[in-house]
Parts: sequence; structure tokens; C-alpha cells
Amino acid sequence: MLYLLHMTPEQIQKFQKNFPSILVDELLSKHTNMRIGGPASLYLATTDVDEMTDAIEMANKEKIPWFIFGGGSNLLVSDDGFKGLAIQVAFREIKVREKTIIVEAGAITGVVARQSVAQGLSGMEWAATLPGTIGGAIYGNSGCWGGEMKDTVVTVDAIRLSDMKRMVYPNAECKFGYRDSVFKHIPHIILRATLGLKKTDDPVVVKTQMEEYANKRKECQPFAESSAGCMFKNFTFKDESELERLKNDVKEIPPEMLAKKSISAGWLVSQIGMKGERIGDAQISEHHGNFIVNLGNARAQDVLMLMSKAKMKIRDDFNIMLEDEVQLIGFDS
Repeated sequence: MLYLLHMTPEQIQKFQKNFPSILVDELLSKHTNMRIGGPASLYLATTDVDEMTDAIEMANKEKIPWFIFGGGSNLLVSDDGFKGLAIQVAFREIKVREKTIIVEAGAITGVVARQSVAQGLSGMEWAATLPGTIGGAIYGNSGCWGGEMKDTVVTVDAIRLSDMKRMVYPNAECKFGYRDSVFKHIPHIILRATLGLKKTDDPVVVKTQMEEYANKRKECQPFAESSAGCMFKNFTFKDESELERLKNDVKEIPPEMLAKKSISAGWLVSQIGMKGERIGDAQISEHHGNFIVNLGNARAQDVLMLMSKAKMKIRDDFNIMLEDEVQLIGFDS
């Protein structure tokens, strides 16, 4: 579909008439963890699935670009904003039923984790301080401390955008991979998920483990600063020949990374000496090389320049091309 580059006043008025809570020229920096981003032509925060689908159908009819986001934790929005409709999912209901949690896409992942532990359930304690929403966590198969969303997802309810049909996907059909899922490749809107957890005989042990993970995250990541989370995916090598090459090109790879066949992007950034480097108010974190933090008035362009510099230096020094984990919004609109 060919999208319009600019919305007409008539189109804006039509949206305002049909969606009274919609905002015009709302700064997306107010809704992203990095606190960066210009205005969206239209911004709609919705707690209703029907309202969301109605807004999408109107945008498609009017040939207006749109995107959906949850907590704004994994986004870098252009300084020029987004010329179209930004929809923030705000349906957040969480239902705990014995060993099952039914959770809507807009629920904060860390809240889901803490509620599960409070109910004596194990399986989500790794996610206690994870930023963003369940919908986003499923979309990118988020994970840390050895846990991933794929380990708990039973089913995902979603709308398939090709025909706006509501679908239910069992775990196997979600095609989870490293920071990947079918939803990254076939456009869907994730509505809710059913998570399967384990009942623990000793809730204190699970709670203690959760707090240990939370404390570790605070110690080694810029937890209190504005960031988009991890900027790059860790590098995973495919076969033994590539491993041998890496042993020659990248000296002293930690044994645990070799065992997992995955080299930490933060470790690679540290090896090229870029921790603490800044452009404007954007800085590669001094605590963790895979985070870029906003020191106050960073621009998206500053962040992109730091990302590009780190990727090029890692490519030149180690013959590794890192892939972005953060989603870029508005740079081609």
C-alpha cells in the first residue's frame, strides 16, 4: 500500500471525530523509555481492542501510515517524529488461574513476573525488572539470566493484519528464536497470551531468586537512566569454522560465551574501548556496552551515530556485523 507523506486537516478532523481521545502532534518522547522522539501526527492510547482495530482500518482506508507500541522500551523514534498514527496498547489485565496466567498485551512484563512470584509460581522470575510490555516481550522473545518468553508461552492471541482475522497460535507456531518470533516476519497485532508456569513448594526460594536477578541487573546495567534497553543483538556463530575464525580475530573470548555459541554485544563494545563514549547527550553506558543512555537532551541522530560508529569498528576489528535490537521509528517517513 502506498502511504501519504502528510495528513490533511480534513483527515485529522475525521480521526478526532471518531476517536475523541486522540491527540494531535503528541511528542513521542513522552511515551518512550529513552525520552527521545518528535511528534506523532496522531497519537491514540487505547484500552479497547475494537477501538484499536477501527483506528487501524480507518488509517488503511485513508492511506495513512501507523504503528503500534506498548511500553516504549525498545524504540528509538526520529527527532522528526512519525508522520502518521501512533497507537499505544494500554489493555493490561492479568488473570492468575492456578498455574496459568492470562495476560493482555499491554501489561508490564515486570509486573506480570512479580505477580506470578507472589502467587507461588516459578518461570518468570528472570523478568522482574524487564522493561516494556508482554506484547513486546513476545514479539522479540525477550530474555535474560537464561530465561526467555518462549519457555512460558502456551498460546498467543493475535490479529493477522493481512485479513484482520483473530488467530490463536500455540507455542510451536510462534516460531520463537533468539530475539525473534513469527510476529516479526508476518504482521500481527498481539492481543494477549496464556503463560504456563510451575507451582513451587517453596515460594521464598523463587522470591529470593527474583530479587537476586533484579539486584544483578541494577548492578551491571544503567537501570536508573533513560535508555531503550539493549541496542544490539548478541552475535551467535553458526558452525565450528566460524568459531575457529572468531578465536583468531577476537582474542580471549570468555569460555561461557564460547559454550553458548553467543558473543555478548556489550562485551564486544567494551573490547573496542567505546564504553563511556558520547555524542551530544547520547552516551554508551559506562556500566554496560550494549546500552546507550540519554544524559538529558540527546537526539535520535546522536544515538544513531553512536550505534553506527560501534558497529563499524566491531566490523573492522573483528569481522562481526552486529544487528540492531532496538526498533527504529519514523526515520523513513
